[in-house]
Amino acid sequence: MRRLFPVTDATVDPDDREWGLAELAEAYAYPEPEPGEPVAWLRANMVSTLDGAAQHGGKSQPISNATDMRIFGTLRGLADVVLVGAETVRQEGYRPARARAEFAARREAAGQAPAPAIAVVSAGLGLDFSMPLFTSPVVPTLILTGAAAPPDRVAAAEKAGARVVVAGDGVGVEPARAVRALAELGHTRLLTEGGPRLLGQLVAAGVLDELCLTVSPMLTAGGAQRIAGGPSVAVPQQFELVSLLEEAGFLFSRYRRS
Repeated sequence: MRRLFPVTDATVDPDDREWGLAELAEAYAYPEPEPGEPVAWLRANMVSTLDGAAQHGGKSQPISNATDMRIFGTLRGLADVVLVGAETVRQEGYRPARARAEFAARREAAGQAPAPAIAVVSAGLGLDFSMPLFTSPVVPTLILTGAAAPPDRVAAAEKAGARVVVAGDGVGVEPARAVRALAELGHTRLLTEGGPRLLGQLVAAGVLDELCLTVSPMLTAGGAQRIAGGPSVAVPQQFELVSLLEEAGFLFSRYRRS
């Protein structure tokens, strides 16, 4: 892997090598909050082909590679909670995040649980509560929903061991309120893995602080979703490039809100 940006001299870093955990964890470390800044930091991790597809055959795995998955694991290893949409849980067959020995000391020193909690955003709670995500998580799974969620589904979720968090006055979830609710539970290092509809909602609400985007050197054509969907914002939001890594033609970028 090579670091293309930032560089310390006029040339691109020529050191093409496999990065270890310490290097990846440093490259993707959450920023320390400055006085007056929000306590919680929400980053997204997504992958896109050259022609803008976020999925192939309904899943992201076919457009990913081993290094992308190592970064995926690193981002999870640094996060307090992983925010994900209900449709992505169903399509990708989401499982609970696992406790990884190589992150144990780092997480303990940061006061984190052994593994990040998974927080599912769902209005109707149309979820299969027999999934391992609910029956055998290291940390209890959270469900973010609105106050008008079906009571019987809320009861079923709680019976399965999930913690239901109300983050909206109506049927759906209000993104800013979801971020505040997670922060109040002590989750300040937030990571979302989409899907596109959820990411679009977070972008539209102006609560996304950072985007970690893998650009896959593949073309798929077709009508696959982009990384963010839903209504467009009135004014495009400006983000700035923080870092750029490359390996085997894959680009691993990191952008922060300007």
